[in-house]
Amino acid sequence: MAKLSLNVNGRMQTVDADPSTPLLYILRNDLDQHGPHFGCGLGQCGACTVLVNGSAVKSCQVPVGSVKGAITTLDGLARDGRLDRIQQAWIEEQVPACGFCQNGQMLTAKALLDRNPHPTDTQIREAMAGVLCRCMTYYRVQAAIKRAAGSPTTTA
Repeated sequence: MAKLSLNVNGRMQTVDADPSTPLLYILRNDLDQHGPHFGCGLGQCGACTVLVNGSAVKSCQVPVGSVKGAITTLDGLARDGRLDRIQQAWIEEQVPACGFCQNGQMLTAKALLDRNPHPTDTQIREAMAGVLCRCMTYYRVQAAIKRAAGSPTTTA
């Protein structure tokens, strides 16, 4: 066990944990973050996605001891009581069905738009390919990303 300091959603937090513990377990079990979900445990479904220094990472595959920098979870996207543009677009496009994948979808979309403010449909599909949705809301996800980018929401 080791004392580890983590910057989660702009707040420094200290945990006593084995550095090889997956970041997902620390976020959910020790730091009460409800955004990242345990899906497959293999880094294939994307439900556990968080941002580390702005990059989307599968937190089930990242040892907590290797994390350096700012961690953002879905719980940390809203600022000062205002939803992030991704969250607002998700509501306006009525994206969620069951909602299980939405954490991974929104954080992956946030990382995409932060590095590419006006992605093409192809770029959106490529960026989002690592997040699986059992309910098949992919077209609504794409429309929400385009809305958040300020682009027309056609998906053709």
